[in-house]
Amino acid sequence: QVQLVESGGGLVQAGGSLRLSCAASRLTFSMYVMGWFRQAPGKEREFVAAISGNGGYTYYANSVKGRFTISRDNAKNTVYLHMNSLKPEDTAVYYCAADRGIVVYTAVAMYDSWGQGTQVTVSS
Repeated sequence: QVQLVESGGGLVQAGGSLRLSCAASRLTFSMYVMGWFRQAPGKEREFVAAISGNGGYTYYANSVKGRFTISRDNAKNTVYLHMNSLKPEDTAVYYCAADRGIVVYTAVAMYDSWGQGTQVTVSS
């Protein structure tokens, strides 16, 4: 069974930066599309960013485009989310997700495996 473990969350002031990491195991990492999602209290889980298996294609939610960057290191089985110019509305639990395939999806239901999440809190 695929295992995903997120890290790097924390408390940051508005305008600050954080880098989230997601270490994956028990999978052939390069064969998986990797995604980041987030869920704020009382809201549904929403798509943030995704990256293809070879890292050549990325896709972002409009709300984070230009501020967040997704990347991956297939040698380390790790995907990253670099978050800059953070806003209070970015506060949420951030989840890493994996989907075996080549199509980059934004829908929660298309991802088979999930991490436990890491809290990001942006203070104003």
